[in-house]
Order: sequence, then structure tokens, then C-alpha cells
Amino acid sequence: MTATGRDGAAAEPEYDEAAIRFLAVLWGDGYLSPGGPAEVDRVLAGVDLKGRRVLDFGCGAGGITLHIARTHGPAEIVGYDVEQPVIDRARAAAASAGLCAVARFVSSPPGRLPFDDSEFDVVFSKDAMIHVPDKEALFAELFRVLKPGGVLAASDWLIGHDGAPSPDMQDYIAAEGLSFGMASPRRYLEAMAAAGFADGTVESRNAWYREVARGELARLQGPLHAEAVAAVGEAYVAKNIRTWTAMQKVLDSGEHCPAHLRGVRPAAGVRP
Repeated sequence: MTATGRDGAAAEPEYDEAAIRFLAVLWGDGYLSPGGPAEVDRVLAGVDLKGRRVLDFGCGAGGITLHIARTHGPAEIVGYDVEQPVIDRARAAAASAGLCAVARFVSSPPGRLPFDDSEFDVVFSKDAMIHVPDKEALFAELFRVLKPGGVLAASDWLIGHDGAPSPDMQDYIAAEGLSFGMASPRRYLEAMAAAGFADGTVESRNAWYREVARGELARLQGPLHAEAVAAVGEAYVAKNIRTWTAMQKVLDSGEHCPAHLRGVRPAAGVRP
């Protein structure tokens, strides 16, 4: 759930210091999306990053970027986000970990990415595309910065249909209070294909996160409660308990559909 490239003028950060501290208690230091290193590795399953240049789109506070730098052997990984507070956190974490030679972090306003055409071998993203309503423009940009033959490996939070959100989904989105631009698997696949990606796939992770989120809610109400309150205060924790309760309803119904995404920019001269 990391904030990235939203359309329009820059706004106040959605992932401020309180959000970063709270999610660190729940998901781990530097992580703004669930599942930890194991889920990152599942998103990247079968993708060789050794010696490659990698973009982490919507990198948030850098925990995922630094995990990839430590364990997957890229020549360089660039974390990108539109929100300066998380980029500042990520840069400090990279310096503390001694990973600045491999991992660097870039921020820019929403819109065209500040990278050259065909700059990266792999584009990775973890639960960040939800914040970009224009999926067609998003995938066109990710395609542009990938080298021919390059791979897109990502996860995101999707809605399970093309209709209007249900009242339960509307309640959940309002409880989050974030700029969610949710879209269906069909729209993701169509946007990827329109951008030029080949072999596009969407794999549902609803069953996995449905149970993980149930455990997160139980920990917030129980063993993590005191630690979370110490980090961000009682009111902030209570608000998030309400959010997780609302989220559980739409996970259980299947309307909230986290998913893994995969696509390939065809090699030069190869039609998708």
C-alpha cells in the first residue's frame, strides 16, 4: 500500500511519519505493504536479478528495495516514489545498511518517470499501482523504461469486478482514507497489453491475504496493541483497527483481490 505516482498536483503525503511507524510495527521496518520478504520473493519467483538494473516502483520507506539489494544480487536497484518522507527514510536506511553502492532512491512529482527509455532490465512493484488511477498511462511508462526483453514483476490490490464498488468496499476505502484507484484484473491485463506487454498474467492472492489480514487484526487487538499505541497513540491504532475490520469484509467476499502481475517487454523485433 505504498503511495506512488498519483495523477494531478502534488498533495500532502499520505504516508507520513505516523503511518511509517505504525506499519513498521505491523509489517516490519521499512515495509508499507504486507507479507514481508517472503512475499517479495514470491512476486519475484523465477526472475533472475543478478547483475541486472532494477526499478522498484513505489518503493515507500525502502525495506523491500534493501531486501532485494541484499538477497537478489542486482547490479543496481533504484527505488522510486512520489512522497519525500518515505524517500528520506529509505535513503537513511540504505546508508545505515551500507547499501548505497547498490540501492539509490529517487523522488519526483507524479507523471512521466524520471528515467530514460529502456533503462531497466526488471521493473518490480509491491502494492503501489493502486494509487495510480490511470492504469493505461502507468503501464505505458513502465513499458517505456524497460529494456526489450525486460520483465515486469509486481503485486497490487485489485477489485474483483468492473462494476461500482459495493457499500462494504466504499466503507473500506473511506476507512483507509488513501487515494485508491482500484481496477479489475481484466482492466489490468488490457492496460498491460495496450502498453505492449506480452504474456501478461494476473494471479489472485486473495486467499493468502484474507487469512494474513485476519491475523494482523488479531495482533493489533492483542499482542501488538501496546507497541502500536506507543508508536502512534491510541486514536491512530483504533482508527486502523476499524480499517482492518472493514477490509476483512471485502477480503472475505472476494471483492478485494490482491494479485501478482507479470509481463514481458518483447525483445526487439518481436511482436507481442
